Amino acid sequence: MGLFSKTKHKRGLLTLGIGRDGVVASRVKFDEGDARPAVRLAAYYPMEKATLAALLEKLGKEQHAPSYRCAHVLSGGEYQLMSVEAPNVPAEELVTAVRWRLKDLIDFPVDQATVDVLGIPTDQGAQARGATLFAVAARNSLIEARQNLFLDAAVPLSVIDIPEMAQRNVSALIAPDGRGLAMLSFSAEGGLLTVTYNGELYLSRRIDVNLDHLRESDHERKHGSYDKITLELQRSLDHFDRQFHFINVSKLVLAPTGTTGLDEYLSSNLYTPVESLDLAQVFDLSHTPELADLAHQNRFFMTLGAALRREGAPA
Repeated sequence: MGLFSKTKHKRGLLTLGIGRDGVVASRVKFDEGDARPAVRLAAYYPMEKATLAALLEKLGKEQHAPSYRCAHVLSGGEYQLMSVEAPNVPAEELVTAVRWRLKDLIDFPVDQATVDVLGIPTDQGAQARGATLFAVAARNSLIEARQNLFLDAAVPLSVIDIPEMAQRNVSALIAPDGRGLAMLSFSAEGGLLTVTYNGELYLSRRIDVNLDHLRESDHERKHGSYDKITLELQRSLDHFDRQFHFINVSKLVLAPTGTTGLDEYLSSNLYTPVESLDLAQVFDLSHTPELADLAHQNRFFMTLGAALRREGAPA
């Protein structure tokens, strides 16, 4: 199974993420006529003394995992995402051609890589220019080990996803028509900036500031992290404006962090309007009242975003 593989059967999508302190599981239900998809599951399984395999087996039994299509969201350090020039080859040869171009860009042999591609739409009204796409590469050994881990726990995977696509899914639900949307999220691994437009991912940047830095009690160290974030945002958004001048980024949305202060700091130091996101704006949380807490929203942000995939049976 490659990245983003999918099947079209079973009751819906159960999405799972593995963190340094446990496993999270999410499920979303789409009902006709409802303005927001309803979160039906937001379960956290702390690692404590259990092994990861035992924890997944417990989750699989309690959540009836074989009844669902199961998706796993990789962590940031488990794959590489790169923007590359799109080769001029037939669609069926695209992944092979991109694989060859990655041989000097990834930090392991390309023949040991699982590779997939994501298109980046171009400006239809502009003069023809070289198209680009995102290439995603992960080690074969990691993908195989992860599949076996889930399979042994009776949680068979049909989708392996990445945080950029999960964040894109959330952005697509709140982006203003005809405008681009920048979104910034933080996890234990670091920050992730994406820019989306018309439901498509156009930019992804990793920022070397994590949740622990945002929770720092020392004022100077915390504001040092704020400065680092601000500088990276300014550089990234300026670069995006030059590369995709036909997209007007309307605002920067800060995903839930469970901390305070960063939104005000960014609002004071960026020319782009800044808003904070409460997942109640995106989802119906009536079945999961614990998600009223923004720290809980942060824990489930990526798996809930991944659960917004619409292939196959209704969730």
